[in-house]
Amino acid sequence: MRPRPTAIEIGSVLCGIFAFVTLAIWGFTAWPLPWNIVAGIGAPALAILVWALFVSPRAVLAVHPFVRALVELFVYAAATVAWWSMGQAWIGLGFAIVAVVLGALNGRRRLA
Repeated sequence: MRPRPTAIEIGSVLCGIFAFVTLAIWGFTAWPLPWNIVAGIGAPALAILVWALFVSPRAVLAVHPFVRALVELFVYAAATVAWWSMGQAWIGLGFAIVAVVLGALNGRRRLA
C-alpha cells in the first residue's frame, strides 16, 4: 500500500499539469493555422512523453536523480518561456518560482 501523497507531491503534480496545459495554449495561440493544431497537440504531447520516460514515478528509463531533475526543469522552463512569448511575463515568472521551489523540495525529499 502506497503512503498518502504529501502537499509537496500534489503541488508538483499540479505544476506538471499546468506546464502541459501552458504548452497546449501556447501551441494553439502562437502559430497560424494549420501549424497551431500541430504545435497545440505536439508540444504538450512531446513534454508528456519526455516526462513519462524520465520523471514520472513509474518512469520507463531509470536515470540518475540529477538527470531527472534536469528533465523536470527543462519542461518547466519550456512552459515559462511559452508564457513569456505570449506576452505574459509575470505569469511565467510566478510559475517558474513556484515550480522550482516545489521541485527542489520534492527532490530533497526523494534524496533523503
